[in-house]
Amino acid sequence: MKLFGKKTEPVRCAGAIIMCAMMYLAIAAPNLQAQAIGPTQIGIIGSGTMGGPMGLLWAQAGHEILYSSRNPDQLMDLVQDAAPRASAGYADAAAFFGEVILLAVPPSAIPQIGEDYGHLMQGKVVIDISNPRADRDGVEMTEDWLEMGTGLAMAQYLPGVRFVKAFNTLGSRMLGNPMSDGQRIGVPIASDDPEAIEITAGLAQDLGFEPVIVGALSRAKEFDRGSPIWVTGASAQEIRETLNLR
Repeated sequence: MKLFGKKTEPVRCAGAIIMCAMMYLAIAAPNLQAQAIGPTQIGIIGSGTMGGPMGLLWAQAGHEILYSSRNPDQLMDLVQDAAPRASAGYADAAAFFGEVILLAVPPSAIPQIGEDYGHLMQGKVVIDISNPRADRDGVEMTEDWLEMGTGLAMAQYLPGVRFVKAFNTLGSRMLGNPMSDGQRIGVPIASDDPEAIEITAGLAQDLGFEPVIVGALSRAKEFDRGSPIWVTGASAQEIRETLNLR
């Protein structure tokens, strides 16, 4: 396994979820929509219970993945499962490698990521899937971020990138089965960059979900942690109705 870059965030085991994702692919892949965007280099910062299986599914869809953690040598199982379209390294390598960067880390890590690696992400699509949590990120910061809306709150630490808020309404188990009550689970997407929205929508389709374009990044607050559609498995139509989208 090739290792790139220098050290960053800790890694978590995602083996059970990856197994579910692989089973889902074997059953449902023939019925998924065609890949909406061409093969893309995706750098994943945070290779745990969300970033790990998302990378696997994207590799299966034809994208090139670079997983990262503080201990990339511990990502061997992820790389093998996603072979031959995956490698591993440190966070700076993922930030440099990716045309699209997935931030699958606690929001409290994003300010430091922006300071250390923001220069490597300039002009790139950066997708934030984080959800603040008081017991982990601190009560004051969590309240401040939710009041502002985590889309705008996290974007302030990464100026110059094409920032997108998406996938934060998903639970990890949904990655193994993106269906609920016979309908595809919807993924709300918000950004001030229309092309970045289009790219993210294509990546949502590659995971088996139905993208829902919410609008400007300021509207990401409407699907933050604790909102009526957060981790409910709502369909695209249910999301549109709840958020009063046309």
